[in-house]
Amino acid sequence: MTPNRLTMLGLATGLGSAAVAATQLWWWALGLWLFSRAMDGLDGPLARRRKAHLPGTLEKSPKSEAGGFLDITADFVVYGATVVGVAIGVSARYGADWLPFLLVLLAYYINGTAFLAFSSIAERTGRQREDGRSFSFLGGLAEGTETIAVHSLWLVLPAHAELIAIVWATIVGLSATQRMTAGFRDLL
Repeated sequence: MTPNRLTMLGLATGLGSAAVAATQLWWWALGLWLFSRAMDGLDGPLARRRKAHLPGTLEKSPKSEAGGFLDITADFVVYGATVVGVAIGVSARYGADWLPFLLVLLAYYINGTAFLAFSSIAERTGRQREDGRSFSFLGGLAEGTETIAVHSLWLVLPAHAELIAIVWATIVGLSATQRMTAGFRDLL
């Protein structure tokens, strides 16, 4: 199994989770979601392990850069699709309002923009934060673990998904603000 195949398996099962959530099969959606995120958690360490066992791999290879691109793109697709899938499911079942889910998507958009813009500019200007990953990460309140937990909560407690979305949109919005501020200061 290659890191890119793990990424694609995570993408496929993440999209499956979103589709199943839209049909209100919450426990199936949760299982697919957790499996998807497990695959996402394994692809990077596998890639770094393989790189460590190859001779002359001090520099980043085009293959590892392509894998990093595939990984972050798949993450964004899965996160967004899950928000939409849950919104469809809870609005059909519980009459939930879409607005909190739209705010989550907006917060994800702003957060992702700050994260990716910083990474790109930091790389170009030699100010990247080197930790072996493809992108320079700016820390924030809302990270991958928190996202997995919140999306899981939606699937375990769908009747409360609207309220969870309001709180989550606020936290991701604060995280985006934190990243924009830290990124701007780091690049001064």
